[in-house]
Amino acid sequence: QVQLVESGGGLVQPGGSLRLSCAASGSIFSIDAMGWSRQAPGKERELVATITSGGITNYADSVKGRFTISRDNAKNTVYLQMNSLKPGDTAVYYCNAEKVRRFGALGWYDYWGQGTQVTVSS
Repeated sequence: QVQLVESGGGLVQPGGSLRLSCAASGSIFSIDAMGWSRQAPGKERELVATITSGGITNYADSVKGRFTISRDNAKNTVYLQMNSLKPGDTAVYYCNAEKVRRFGALGWYDYWGQGTQVTVSS
């Protein structure tokens, strides 16, 4: 069984920074893309950023220039550095791992973490 565990959320003032981490575990052979999405109360989940195994990144327009996604393939971990945070960034942040292949198993699957709350407020 593959698990994704997020950490690093919390309460921060506008203009502040937070760094989210998401570690995947469970006899993982490889992971294709990893990413972060968020869901604010009353709104649909939206994609924030993605990164391929080769390091190619993609960002939502609303976070370009403020957020940076990175990953450590050896640790199966993805990070989201969030700077210049705004109240509109308040949401539950979810990480996901795409096309995860496990040792000794056939095929691949996508997985999601349970989410971590980020609140931007003075």
